[in-house]
Amino acid sequence: MKEIFIIKDCFEVHNDIRDFFSKKGKEIKLIDSDEISEIKSSQSILIIDKKFENKQGGKSNILKVARNIGSTKLIVLDSGNDCSYDLKKEMGGAYIQISFKIIDEVIKEIIFQIISKEKYSFSDKKTLSLINMVEKVSKTDVTVFIHGPTGTGKEVISNLIHKKSDRHEKPFIAINCAAIPENMLEAMLFGHEKGAFTGASSANKGIFRAADNGTLLLDEVSEMPLSLQAKLLRVLQEKKVTPIGGQRDIDVNVRVIATTNRDMLDEVREKKFREDLYYRLNVFPIETHNLSERPDDILPISIALLNRHTENSPLPYINKDAQKLLREYSWPGNVRELENVLQRAIVLCEKNIIEGKDIMIDVSKQSNFYNNIQENLSEKKLMQA
Repeated sequence: MKEIFIIKDCFEVHNDIRDFFSKKGKEIKLIDSDEISEIKSSQSILIIDKKFENKQGGKSNILKVARNIGSTKLIVLDSGNDCSYDLKKEMGGAYIQISFKIIDEVIKEIIFQIISKEKYSFSDKKTLSLINMVEKVSKTDVTVFIHGPTGTGKEVISNLIHKKSDRHEKPFIAINCAAIPENMLEAMLFGHEKGAFTGASSANKGIFRAADNGTLLLDEVSEMPLSLQAKLLRVLQEKKVTPIGGQRDIDVNVRVIATTNRDMLDEVREKKFREDLYYRLNVFPIETHNLSERPDDILPISIALLNRHTENSPLPYINKDAQKLLREYSWPGNVRELENVLQRAIVLCEKNIIEGKDIMIDVSKQSNFYNNIQENLSEKKLMQA
């Protein structure tokens, strides 16, 4: 992680921003202007207030200050501006100016997304507790079974476990057990020799061997056919795979993470999932929660999703009315539904500000969805006329 500095001069909310980043696990160092000459930190990030830039004589002078301490990114915050929101990037993103009226949670999350390389951001206590658990389990090599509804971030958590583990430099490979036909799934998992079956014109080592020394994610493992579950159990027990058509076992060293959106005890009782395999996978269970159960995650995740979908344009701002709508909706489709709503908002919003009228909830939840969109677009045409 690059070092982050805030120059305190003329910066009224420097402590607020530092505390916000601290809760995200990122350290920000506060410095006075007379300490600048003592700092040498290559590839660092510098955050200042616009008033300090003006005090230094403008952009060209403050860029010299940033270069002298080794900063490669300068973020200028222009608060109390007449403009409600604006984000400008210059010099290939090395100079970024964010203009806003007040610094709220959305502005802080926008700053975080500009600085951080994380795909997602969290603020809810339930999620922060889950992340702490991930930190602990990632330091071990135990098998993890992640339970939770669809769209609650099971693959995100799996990725995080891998990234924080000692295997982070090795492969992370995910396979969706529900999306692949049974006759193909076995060959994909365990590999096959040349000529093992019709169409096997060459050998394939399989995903277990491809993930050797790394992490293998078995997504929706509850959908795996019973006939394959016994073979998977053997691999987990013996740490060996036998390719289809092969005559010898091959050692594998793989950390396995499995996910499901089903009640696995029900699956076991109904003989749809092997009990011995369930207990072999369920060494360390982790549960993910619906978005409605962690409302403080809605805005951080929203800004992260907007950042993902606006890579070639400025990151939009979500105004108070839109924030209220996002917070109060129940999100039965969890993050996937939220992502759809935000992509619609990107299309509908004006001046890079998402307003309440740009938040179009799913078609099945709105009696007149397309009419609402048409009215929205007609309003904007009248305003532009």
